[in-house]
Amino acid sequence: MPFSEPLKKRLNTIISKHDTNRSALIAVLREIQNEYQHLSAESMEEAANMLEISPSSVQNVATFYTMFFTEPAGKHVVWVCRTLSCALRGAEHVEHYMCDKLGVKTGETTPDGKITLMEAECLASCGTAPVMLVDDTLEENLTKERVDQVI
Repeated sequence: MPFSEPLKKRLNTIISKHDTNRSALIAVLREIQNEYQHLSAESMEEAANMLEISPSSVQNVATFYTMFFTEPAGKHVVWVCRTLSCALRGAEHVEHYMCDKLGVKTGETTPDGKITLMEAECLASCGTAPVMLVDDTLEENLTKERVDQVI
């Protein structure tokens, strides 16, 4: 399905703010993913056409970064930090609790399509570990009770 006119307009605005089309790629992919909740093969090809770069260049970027989904993700994406500071303060227990509560494994989406649970390499909040990122909101000092409040 081709991009809607409002999406094309937003993408052209993004592209116009960059020195080169290639430098706009990540911002363009974020906008497309915001629209469709993932990057389909068709949307990556259309992005490549708009940016006048090869489809393989777009696919390489889309599959390299963990923030991009090439399969449908949940309406909300929850990233649990698993780096050392969070691990030392119980991130593993938080993640297991969330898996049990949501009925999914890390990397999966709940059957109702509402939540995708992912592991993050670092969420840059070591002093308030363990943490998770829910969409664009950082949730800190996690406990089972705090997870229940957020979820």
